[in-house]
Amino acid sequence: MHVANREYRRSAFVAALVVAGQLTPCALAQWTVTNLHPAGTTYSTANGVSGTQQVGYAAGANFQARAALWNRTAASWVNLNPAGASQSYAFGTSGSQQVGNAYFGGLSRASLWSGTAASWVDLNPAGAGDSTAFGAFGTQQVGSATFGLDNVSHAGLWGGTAGSWIDLHPAGASASQATCTSGTQQGGLARIGGINHAGLWNGSAASWVDLHPATLTDSLILGINGSQQVGRATVGGFDHASLWSGTAASWVDLHPAGADYSWAYGNFGSQQVGFATFGIHSHAALWTGAAGSWVDLSTYVPSWFSDTLANGIWSDGATTYIAGQGFNTITQRTEALLWTQTVPAPGAAGVLALGGLLAIRRRRR
Repeated sequence: MHVANREYRRSAFVAALVVAGQLTPCALAQWTVTNLHPAGTTYSTANGVSGTQQVGYAAGANFQARAALWNRTAASWVNLNPAGASQSYAFGTSGSQQVGNAYFGGLSRASLWSGTAASWVDLNPAGAGDSTAFGAFGTQQVGSATFGLDNVSHAGLWGGTAGSWIDLHPAGASASQATCTSGTQQGGLARIGGINHAGLWNGSAASWVDLHPATLTDSLILGINGSQQVGRATVGGFDHASLWSGTAASWVDLHPAGADYSWAYGNFGSQQVGFATFGIHSHAALWTGAAGSWVDLSTYVPSWFSDTLANGIWSDGATTYIAGQGFNTITQRTEALLWTQTVPAPGAAGVLALGGLLAIRRRRR
């Protein structure tokens, strides 16, 4: 068959599939990658995203981490490190608030910000040795704090102040940690019988629901959105990115074919993000609910980046944002990255494809 005729037939076939609804709108869109690394810093990471804001940390010339806030550009970087703190990290964001931890006298204190270093709020609960806040949604913050001579980690929930702390530590657990919240449910892990169990709370220790699949050896929740949770589970000695829908029986293995390890860090709507490792390199990953849906986000970054990770995802329906990082082999440092994609308007993909098909027919005549 003549090459031109073969390409015509292929284009017409693809267009017809889109019209018929057999290709997703995402197949028509590309990802744009923005380097968020602030000038004058030695390394940076974007851990979370909400709205047009991204959070993480960047280190100065002394390599001490500083909690960081961005608004889609490197130049927008805001240093959130509180006065007197030796270092700090931001792990999550919701609306106008950011959460993480700050170190004073060598001890970590769960932290809450509202866009500036001066807005810092110390969330460390009374009696706790140290603490960290990992996630936020609305007026809730979640994380963990250590108690007792053995510094046992207890999952916890805050409502904006240290005094609002609610201990989520389940009965019978030797340690626990809350990593994320949907505003009503909190996700994380409890260590039971020497094994980490992925789990959910509904605002109290007694509400704990064990999501650990019975046949696996370790699991934990790292992200939550709506009725779905993501994280990782250990399968045959290897970590696999995982998806749940509120029960242990709902567990879905997201591990891509051929990968050595994978984790899922965040989710929004029907999409999940994280990484998959092949050989010695990690690849930022995007899924839509199944292992076979895996998209390698590292293909969209410049060729001099290696070992990419996707740490968080958010969408307003018009644009999807993914926060993460990559190792720059030229500068020899880890740099915060932001992937963005314009979401096609409902029906736009079909209209576009139909127009293309008609144009092809006109050209053929």
